[in-house]
Amino acid sequence: MIAVELRKLFRRPRTWATIAVLNALPVLVAVLLVLTDLAPRPGEGPPFLSAVLTNGALYPLAALAIVLPLFLPIAVAVVAGDSVAGEAQAGTLRYLLARPAGRTRLLVAKLVAVLAFVLVTVVVVAAVGYLVGTTLFEAVPGAGTSVSGTSLTAEELAVRTVLAVGYVGVSMLGVAAFALFFSTLTDSPLGATMGALAVLVTSSLLFTLDAASPIAPYLPTRYWLAFVDLFRDPVLWRDITRGLALQAVYVGVLLAAAWANFTTKDVTS
Repeated sequence: MIAVELRKLFRRPRTWATIAVLNALPVLVAVLLVLTDLAPRPGEGPPFLSAVLTNGALYPLAALAIVLPLFLPIAVAVVAGDSVAGEAQAGTLRYLLARPAGRTRLLVAKLVAVLAFVLVTVVVVAAVGYLVGTTLFEAVPGAGTSVSGTSLTAEELAVRTVLAVGYVGVSMLGVAAFALFFSTLTDSPLGATMGALAVLVTSSLLFTLDAASPIAPYLPTRYWLAFVDLFRDPVLWRDITRGLALQAVYVGVLLAAAWANFTTKDVTS
């Protein structure tokens, strides 16, 4: 069943269209940087964007920072929100449940497909960012620069980039968990997607309010950009580990709630 769900997801033209549109913004930003030769000053704009003019190998990180606040969560929420609710809306969910596989196995198959989409999407954004960055900008052979201003070897830069990609992927699992949970509550994929995005937008707004500071460490979007700390010297692990732990809690609780709801609900569509 997992293989069926993976084929269904990655054979849909809209899946690849979503990934293509997601990569369009970093590519557009790179082209504008080349044409204008202007980048935000250090500390302004998306992380790493000011450094790519001198080292294009850093552009995968800038690309992830560009799409992370809005476009990447939307893409993940759309796919995850459609996973169960889409079947219900199309009237195929009850036929899927008529198979001997059972509800738990179906939900696991949907979850694995969503996880695969998250992984593929984040890796593609980073890969396209690397190709665009090294093509349009100067790629400094053998070294990079940390946020702290110290030099990084090519090996250190590569390892930290891989860790950053993994961290962003884990952050997006929280988005997927919200959308999958809402997808088990409604027959509307749009409703499930909007529910997940409403939570994330609310989290982002609360994070900017001083009055919400007591709950800020527990907001799902709080540590999304903590991957920047991987490029400090030495690496600052505090926010990174907190971000991973927070996403683990959200994912665990929401997936358990999705399973409890889906295995007990009366499916009529």
